[in-house]
Amino acid sequence: MKDVKITIVKKAEHKDLIEKYENPIRHACEYKVGQVFISKKAERPEGFCESAWENIYPYVFALTFGAEDFYDGWMKNKNSAMISCNDGFRPVSFYIESI
Repeated sequence: MKDVKITIVKKAEHKDLIEKYENPIRHACEYKVGQVFISKKAERPEGFCESAWENIYPYVFALTFGAEDFYDGWMKNKNSAMISCNDGFRPVSFYIESI
């Protein structure tokens, strides 16, 4: 089994959608670009958003057990994937790679 490095590479905030559709919330995603988490044995790292984990987990699991070359050459690094969380207001992009 391999460990998987999860790096926050981009955050977006769609203020127009937030203003139009979202009820005010207290704790929006607090990730910072460049922040890194390590998944060991395909487990969710401490402090990692549960909702975002649901989106990236299938790829983390696959990389943990040696999968590579997702979607027939989609990524330059065949041992990686670029996955975003499903937050339509504040999506975060995660670069995940086996290490």
